[in-house]
Amino acid sequence: MHSVRNRPGPMLATAVALLAATFAFPPVASATITDDSQYEQDADADSHGQEITSQVRFDLSRNGKGKSTGAVTAVGDWTPPACWYEPKYTPAQKEQQYEELLATPLFSGKKEAVEGMESRFKDGHPYTDFNKDKNGDGLFWTSARDDTRPTDPHIWDCDEADFWADNGEFPEVANAIDAETLSGLAYSRIRVPDTEITLAPTNITKVNLPTWAWLDKGDFHDVSVTASLAVAGWNLSATTTARPVALRLDPGTADATTHPADGKCALNTDGSIGEPYARGKAGRTPPCGITYLRSSDGGAYRLRATVTWEISWEASNGERGTFPDGAFGTEQEVTVQEAQAMNR
Repeated sequence: MHSVRNRPGPMLATAVALLAATFAFPPVASATITDDSQYEQDADADSHGQEITSQVRFDLSRNGKGKSTGAVTAVGDWTPPACWYEPKYTPAQKEQQYEELLATPLFSGKKEAVEGMESRFKDGHPYTDFNKDKNGDGLFWTSARDDTRPTDPHIWDCDEADFWADNGEFPEVANAIDAETLSGLAYSRIRVPDTEITLAPTNITKVNLPTWAWLDKGDFHDVSVTASLAVAGWNLSATTTARPVALRLDPGTADATTHPADGKCALNTDGSIGEPYARGKAGRTPPCGITYLRSSDGGAYRLRATVTWEISWEASNGERGTFPDGAFGTEQEVTVQEAQAMNR
């Protein structure tokens, strides 16, 4: 496998900068993830009005649905890819892009930029006549950015000039899209349900009285998103799946004891978490719950319940792997009152 990595020189860098600053591709509205969306097409618009439409599409039919869902946050410092390179332009499309850019007065007036573009794509440094003699044998690859993360500085890390790769040839360029990158993009689209746990007593409890917490089996289940790239010479998909494995309780105050002591309630074999309270269990320590040691003084503690989601992926080419666990939690208010002693 040979490298197709070609870093732009100063002249070409000027051309690329002008391309980003002045050339507007045909407008494509950025799609929004909705509850009934099956496929999403990614697009990105920078501050100059340029839009880069990605070839990646997302099947959201097995994702979490409804307004009471949210994105998981990876545990640790890993984040999904913010930008990548993907195959996109035929020789004719690349030539059309250049001609439309040349027609803009700002670009056409910059001799160095024009010469840089012509040198790279027309005059054999490294491509001759937009690689028309290789039409059908490959595509020009270009950068794309994740429009769901506009404030992430890493969306600008993919600054290579567009480059050619033959069909089936994996380019030796960092961030070139592959099975793991597709899986990471699917990870960023995972949506999981809110974590409103059931409490007994309900949201008003007593000091030193164990409060039971649980999630029923039907509340949580695996969710997944499939990202796919299907263009000439490339057909790859990857499915990322999130599976709930544990619930962590943060009572909202240091004056409390969690059950278990580390606050992590494991998933039961039937898919539920914790154990529902029932009459006759008052003298027992709950397998998942909290004992508050001090009243909330007329206010309320903000109990945070966070579910840990185990993340794995599998691609259509047989590759598979895992990503760092994801976490998603919500808060609910718990009022804690002093237990009233009876005087006789």
